[in-house]
Formats: sequence, structure tokens, C-alpha cells
Amino acid sequence: MTINTEMDQKTVAVIKGLIMDGVAKANSGHPGGAMSSADFATLLYSDFLNYDPENPKWFNRDRFILSAGHESMLLYSLLHMAGFLEMDALKNFRQLDSLTPGHPESHLTPGVEATTGPLGQGFAMSVGFAVAEAFLRDKLGSDVCDHHTYTLSSDGDLQEPIALGAASLAGLWKLGKLTVFYDSNKIQLAGPTNRADCTDYRKVFEGMCWQVLDVDGHDHNAIRKAVATAQLETEKPTLIVCHTTMAKGSANMEGDHNTHGAPMKADEIKATKDKLGLPADEFHVPSDAVEHFRSRQADMKKRVADWQANLDAKLAKDPEFKKLWEQINQDRGALKVELPSFEPGETIATRKAWGACLNAVMDELPNLMGGSADLDPSNQTGHYRETVGNFGIDGYGARNLAVGVREFPMAAIMNGLCLHGGIIPFGATFLTFSDYCRNAIRMSALQELPAMYIFTHDSFWVGEDGPTHQPIEHIASLRLIPDLVDMRPCDANETSRCIDMALRSEKHPSCLFLTRQGLPVLDPAEYPAMAEGTAKGGYVIKDCDGTPDLIIMASGSEVALALDTAKLLDRKVRVVNMVSFKLFDEQPESYKTEVLPPEVTARAAAEAGRPETWYKYVGCNGVVLGLDHFGQSAPGKLLSEKYGFTPDNFARIIKEKF
Repeated sequence: MTINTEMDQKTVAVIKGLIMDGVAKANSGHPGGAMSSADFATLLYSDFLNYDPENPKWFNRDRFILSAGHESMLLYSLLHMAGFLEMDALKNFRQLDSLTPGHPESHLTPGVEATTGPLGQGFAMSVGFAVAEAFLRDKLGSDVCDHHTYTLSSDGDLQEPIALGAASLAGLWKLGKLTVFYDSNKIQLAGPTNRADCTDYRKVFEGMCWQVLDVDGHDHNAIRKAVATAQLETEKPTLIVCHTTMAKGSANMEGDHNTHGAPMKADEIKATKDKLGLPADEFHVPSDAVEHFRSRQADMKKRVADWQANLDAKLAKDPEFKKLWEQINQDRGALKVELPSFEPGETIATRKAWGACLNAVMDELPNLMGGSADLDPSNQTGHYRETVGNFGIDGYGARNLAVGVREFPMAAIMNGLCLHGGIIPFGATFLTFSDYCRNAIRMSALQELPAMYIFTHDSFWVGEDGPTHQPIEHIASLRLIPDLVDMRPCDANETSRCIDMALRSEKHPSCLFLTRQGLPVLDPAEYPAMAEGTAKGGYVIKDCDGTPDLIIMASGSEVALALDTAKLLDRKVRVVNMVSFKLFDEQPESYKTEVLPPEVTARAAAEAGRPETWYKYVGCNGVVLGLDHFGQSAPGKLLSEKYGFTPDNFARIIKEKF
């Protein structure tokens, strides 16, 4: 590598100019941290990062995740210098319909690997990226998959506990190809970090089995040496603590926390450009800086071509490799798996049906990875774990992710697995602990990632564990997240169909709400609509002759309650299984009115949770049997009597209303 110190400094200065200009033109943004990170981020991209200059989605590229998503103008400037973003995109920073939103969005902007902004999650997602790389390297060979994951994190990232939870797993799993740059500029939005943090991150990360390197984050020689050292360490992930100055290079505002979240004024930008040797022109990018930044691109193109030639040869001569490659790269919608069916008349908890399905497909799907947040027996992942082994502990080819009691890191790591590509991820815990996962689930939906969340113990029928473990508001709350597919199957066979849909989802995450208690397996001969109806979200599971007098709706375990209640009513009753609000709401209006005829206004619903979301279906005068209070510690059957979740009580309520 030939080092041109003068051009290095000039290129960094040009990028700082773009950062200031982009934020100033938008009159919104975060210039200070982006400027403090500019030296090491620029050197990483120009000197070390391997990518395809013509294809930002090249399979074997190094991944760069900007966990400090507020520094987005830095990333956009780097992508412009690399040739992935036009100048107009930089000039439209934070504007409507631009490719440069306020925080990076992976499904929108070429070269952006992850949608970041909620601090700590980019760090955790990068652990997922590194897990995917290590697993695929083991399966495909290092000649096909062998790349690094680099992350830029801020003080705020490490203050979020999710980052430390994910870091502990990265150290345990010996993710040697993960390198995190920690921009330690000691400033956050409200002021200096010493107001809120006294942590010695060297001691913390070394205690979690990381290699930790301290450098002056503005010393280019020290930065290069640190990256090279990180690349040589194969047994530990590396944290490079870059000691930097907020808004480094500015004329009068170095170290000023006001630069964290507000544009610099015009006179400060002009003075700073003078100091950096830049002309006053806005968005100034000289050709020699671009040429210097792209000096490795010819070699990278050759590297990509050589990689492709090797891949083509391997595909041609190795049928087993070809089969695995195609499985890893096929669209999720094309998946075909053989899932079990269950005998009518049996009583099976839907969580156990999930376990049976997982055991059935784990060999069919060699890239299915996931685990449980320390609830393996309860979440029915124990046999999977024993069969496929624990990732990192039993080797990189093992597929069970033993994340411990770390629900939030688990969910964010799943997002990283999805974003990397080649992996089908799942994660399991109790429904009441979905609150810990919630923001990562939201990020799954925002990033259009088909992650599969398995939430068992979905109601007060959890029983003796009491109100801390009995979900009340959780299903209703999760249904409010846009683009998240809710699935609450009514029996074991419907669980199988829901798992099939979740596995084949192209871009929507799925939440499966599954029971602890046994449910009757319904006879398909008696309820034939189940076979096709599940995919539509809501369907008539039991009908009457002619136009119904009353419609009863339910989901999950309450479908059996609705069916039994209908038998106690001396009128024409239609029972609708509302397995998924999201999927039903997406159906054509003609189908929805066929299932729920507007002229039938006598409507009731039952669900063992908050009742409010059901009123869009039952109407303001409808009846909803739900729960608006916390549970109690007692056997589930006793609680069902106490809370009125019995056919007799539900029938009484309906008769009193209609």
C-alpha cells in the first residue's frame, strides 16, 4: 500500500466539507460526530474495505455498519466518493423522497448495509452480520465467503445495554472478523459524556473476550496499524477505541457539544473550510480526491472477477456445493418444506406444534439459524439445539444461537442475519418478554426483513407464574407495528400453516403467538375452510344456513371457545377465525365483506388480551370478551373461570347484549 499523506488529509477535508454542507443545506443533522469520525472512516473505506465498485450487493464484500446512524452524512459522503451515490443525493440530504434520509435506510440507499438510528442496534446487528459470515464461511468455504464486518459506534451506542449484551455474545463466539470502531469523542447531544458515564470500556470489553486497541482517532498511521492488527486477530473481535475530538477541524467549535445535533452557521463553515484548505464552494469534490479515494478500485474489480471465476468453477464441478449455494441464495418465497400434520381429536399446545415443525424442517433448511432466550424447553427448541449444536461453542457450522437471557440483542442479531443474506433466522421467548425485543422487531419491519419471532405462553393460561409472565397488552401492542405479520393459530395444524407462511415471507417479519396449554386439534373434515383460510388471515371456520344473525370472532385458543359458545346460542351464528389481523386487512374489500357482511351488526369477539383492537371488526356496539387488567398466580383453568373465558359466560354476555 502506497501512502500519500497529503492526499489522505485532503480527502478527509473534502469529506468534512461535504458533511458541513449537507447538514447546512438541510438545516438539520449532526455534523460534529461525523467530523470526529471522518479520519478513521475514510481510511477504512479507501484503504481496507473490500467491495465491488460496480455492485454494492456483491456477496463477499466487507460490511460496514454505521451504528452511529446520526452520522449519516459521513456515510453518504463516503458512498459518493466510492461512486454509489450521485451528488444530487447529497444535496437532497433529509429531503422528501431522497436517497439520503436523516438516518441510513438499508432498503433505500445503495451501499447502506443496515438501517440505523436507534443507538446500540447497529452494533448488535453487526454481530449478526459476523455470525452469518462465520457460518457461511464454514459451509461454503473461505474461497467463497471470507470477509470482515466493520462497525462505527459512538458513545451513545455503548451506553445502550443492547450493545454490551451483543458484545458479550460476540466475544463468546470468537467472532474474529468483527471490528468495531468506537468514536470516543466524549460528547453526546446533551453535553459531555462524563455527566452520564464513568465506564472503562477497555476493561469491559477485555472482560468479554475482545481485543481492545486504543488509538488517536486522527492519527492516520496509528489507525492503519490498528486495522491491520485487528485483521490479524482471528480468535477475538476487536474494539478500536478512537480517541477523537468532536467537530475535529472546525475553526472555533472543536469539542463543542452543540455541533452534535445542529448545523454549523455559515461563518463557521467558511472559517472551517479556510482552515482545512478548501474553497468556499458548496459540495466541493476535486477530481484528485476522488481518484485517491478510488485508487484500489481496479484491484478490487479484479478480485471480484477472480472470485466469480472460482465460484463458477466450483458450481460446475461440485453438485453438493451447488445445491447448498442455491438453497442459501434462493428467494424465501420459493422455499418448499414438508411440515407435519396432527391428528384430529388430540390435544396439543401450539408451542409443541411449533417444536415438531422445527424438528421436521431443520434438516431441510441447512441455513435455518436461531434459538431461544434461555427458554429452550419452554420454547421447544431443545431438540434443535442438541441436533444442530451451539454456534461458536460447537463450531461455526453449528446453528443454535444460545443467546442467554438477552431478548433484545437476540432480536437485533436476527436482523443482522437477515441483512447479511443467506440465513433464515428465528428467535423465541415468552410473549410477555416481547417488550424487550420490541424496538428490534420494529426495525425488522422497517427494514423489510422476514425475521421469524416465536412467542410462546401467549395468555393468562400461563397460570402459576403469575402476572409478571402473563401477557395482556402484548398481542394488541405488536399488531400496531406497521408491516408486521401477526399470527395466532387456533390449533396445531394451523400452527404448521403459519410457520410455512413465515418461512416463505419475502420481506415482512412474522410474530407467532403460541399457547402453553393444550388445544384441541380440529377435524379438517368438519372445518374444511381452514386449509385455505389461514393464508387470508381471517375466514369463516363455522357457518350457518343463510345470512347469520350473529358473528363471533376469535383468535388462537379462543377459537375453540367461540365454537363451543356458538352451540349454546339459539340463533344463526357464524364463527370467524381471525388468525392474523395484518393478513386479513390486506385482503380485497370483496373478501372482507363476504366474511363480515356489513348488514350483520350483531358481532362479538374473544381474545385473552386487550380488547380495544377488536372493535374495528365488531363495531362500536359489539361485544368483546378480553382482559384489561393484569393476571394472577393460579392454575390456568381456575383463571379462565374467574375471568369469564368459558362458553357459558361468553354466551350469557352475548345474549344480554343482543
